[in-house]
Amino acid sequence: MTLDVHPTIIRPASSSDQTEWLRMRHLLWPEVELEDLRCEMERILEDRMTPVFVMERLDGGLGGFIEAGTRKYADGCSTTPVGYIEGWYVDEDLRGQGVGRMLIHAAEDWARGQGLREMASDTWLDNEVSIAAHMRMGYEEVERLIHFAKTL
Repeated sequence: MTLDVHPTIIRPASSSDQTEWLRMRHLLWPEVELEDLRCEMERILEDRMTPVFVMERLDGGLGGFIEAGTRKYADGCSTTPVGYIEGWYVDEDLRGQGVGRMLIHAAEDWARGQGLREMASDTWLDNEVSIAAHMRMGYEEVERLIHFAKTL
């Protein structure tokens, strides 16, 4: 597999990346208001335990990101805390070129650096693209879940 964007730069996100990062976050979570996404980004940038790695294009724009962090536990994991992939996105024109893999490796390396021994993630039941991408990266499906709610 060859990558069309040589050299590929995966690096920690900075405040100067907010416009492009917000663009991609909104593509990943279109149901969330832009202002809510922006406020969350500000909190993430202030917290060293919620790293964000971005893929920088040759022209200086961004082509993907991964947001990671820790959780006290995750389904299918036996250690605590665990690393967790909170968000993972690659622009359509870069998919299938290894960018997602490099982003995952950056998050996993960060988690190892924190002394964590497991990494977990989740996706929607109908997101076949994400499910397949996780499986290609060595993640195993451990549970399917349907949430319920009732207005009282």
